[in-house]
Amino acid sequence: MSKTDTRQLSLLDWEPPVIITGYDPMQVRGNSFGFRLSRAISVTLEECGKPRGDVAERMSDILGRTVTMNMLNAYASGQREDHQISVPRFDALIGATQDRRLLEFLAEGRGWAVIDRGYLPMIEMAAVAEQRKKLARIESGLRRQIGGRF
Repeated sequence: MSKTDTRQLSLLDWEPPVIITGYDPMQVRGNSFGFRLSRAISVTLEECGKPRGDVAERMSDILGRTVTMNMLNAYASGQREDHQISVPRFDALIGATQDRRLLEFLAEGRGWAVIDRGYLPMIEMAAVAEQRKKLARIESGLRRQIGGRF
């Protein structure tokens, strides 16, 4: 009988990394950015797996000042236009729920994406490879222009 090497990873156990996309567009649709933001907050609060009271308490801990469940309810209500969430509270909401989709909600409107910092070197390497191809095309064109003169 042979023993299984516990240091050896099984290819069958590998799972691809989770890619954070954004919210389902149907969940956050609305006529204004403020309304869509309220919908995104509402979806996050519904899906984060924590009661709103716990989220408010964690936000309070992060901020060092009180955030109430009523405040969260107002932020999550598209009808309460007078209660838009502030940037520090938005940051605390992200910290309390760990929902990256909130960041993605802001970024996607600018054509950007939120990624894990661990992927930055690979993205930079791809950008360098693209630049190298571009420079090679330019060099090739210039070589054709000068022919055999140099």
